[in-house]
Amino acid sequence: MKNYKRRDFIKDSLALASLTILPLDMLSNTKKTMIRTAHIGVGGMGKFDLEYIASHKNVEVVGLCDVDVDILNNASKSYPRAKTYKDYRILLNEMNSQIDAVIVSTPDHTHAPASLMAMKMNKAVYCQKPLTHHVSEAREMRKIAKEKKLVTQMGIQVHSFYDYKLATLLIQSGIIGKVSTVRAWSPKNWGYDGPKPLGSDSVPKNLEWNLWVGTASKRPYKKDIYHPFMWRKMIDFGCGTLGDMGVHIFDTPYNALELDVPTTIKNKCRKPNGIGFPEKNYVTYKFPGTKYTTDTLKWVWEDGKGAPKIHKDLKLPNNDKLPNQGAMFIGEKGSLLLPHFMELPKLIVNGKYKKIDVSSFEKSGEITSNPIRDYGKESYTHYHEFIDSCLGKGKCSAPFSYSARLTETILLGVIAGRFPNKTLHWDNTTAKFLEQKANNFINSPYREF
Repeated sequence: MKNYKRRDFIKDSLALASLTILPLDMLSNTKKTMIRTAHIGVGGMGKFDLEYIASHKNVEVVGLCDVDVDILNNASKSYPRAKTYKDYRILLNEMNSQIDAVIVSTPDHTHAPASLMAMKMNKAVYCQKPLTHHVSEAREMRKIAKEKKLVTQMGIQVHSFYDYKLATLLIQSGIIGKVSTVRAWSPKNWGYDGPKPLGSDSVPKNLEWNLWVGTASKRPYKKDIYHPFMWRKMIDFGCGTLGDMGVHIFDTPYNALELDVPTTIKNKCRKPNGIGFPEKNYVTYKFPGTKYTTDTLKWVWEDGKGAPKIHKDLKLPNNDKLPNQGAMFIGEKGSLLLPHFMELPKLIVNGKYKKIDVSSFEKSGEITSNPIRDYGKESYTHYHEFIDSCLGKGKCSAPFSYSARLTETILLGVIAGRFPNKTLHWDNTTAKFLEQKANNFINSPYREF
């Protein structure tokens, strides 16, 4: 099978889409009362995405797609009226006129191919994090969403949680002054420092392996290496710990400080092995300043066993232990610790904890005085926000205009892992590195499958 570029994939998808009839409500001024959803990927996180989206009273699940027949059949039991597919391209083309919104919950490498095809068909899209596998895809999704004025949301549900909203309000209120440094960490390890998988195993009867590999380069199936979970560790399919936990933990500081993409990136990690991401990363970003930061902002990300390293910026009062995962804002007047997750932010001034007064935010209605303290229940907010936006009631808080920039930032750190201990310089205007070799990883050809 031949390789072909992303623009050809999108062109072909659009050509196929033009053969079908646009949804009736795209051609009328009648306000939608029900949102018909199609779900691409219904296992793992996709199972939860399906459940939370479908819980909205104005949602009708009309399409289900998964390359694993067992997973697909299991989802179908809960939504027996929905049509089922193994190939998302067939689903989108056959059901074009019957779909209002598409939810993409696949491994990272299929996020953009599936989302872009749906967006070209004028569908609202909810896509799991990280938004894309490549920087070029993130830019393209942001561009098309803007041009077509589509309702979009990245699946980063904690973005809508009380603790993170509160931290954003506190930082923007100037509680610690202008922020000079952010330190964020996770001890999770979605890396692989082992040898290249050799040989092949029989493909399970329930799995459409060619469709699972999708636009990535062809390879033999290996048990317990890719499907259903280990793909996050592999450079051709996932985005490592940065692309998993990094998106969640970066989100609030990135949003609160109103950052754009960084100017320089450096990743201290082991040499690339061409197979998996490093098991430990120490990434330093430099960002242009904003009204909430000093002239420039330094951002340090650490992941893997032992993260974070001991540092004066991370010293807590009373010799308290740091939360397992989280972020620390270091400002002119103190620091703000934001654990991840389901813990309130903590203000530190002159080496001591200081009580935070949130009454002004409650009075203004920016946060509730009775927050939900349950992960499952609070998660509904982000999903229902997307459906409400499709209904014309409000706006999404993590649209592609925002989440594409956040994802680009994450992916630049991932690319820096290909050039360990070397500072890369990123041009936001041209979307290119000064270091030419690094530009080879901004994009990749799509395989025809």
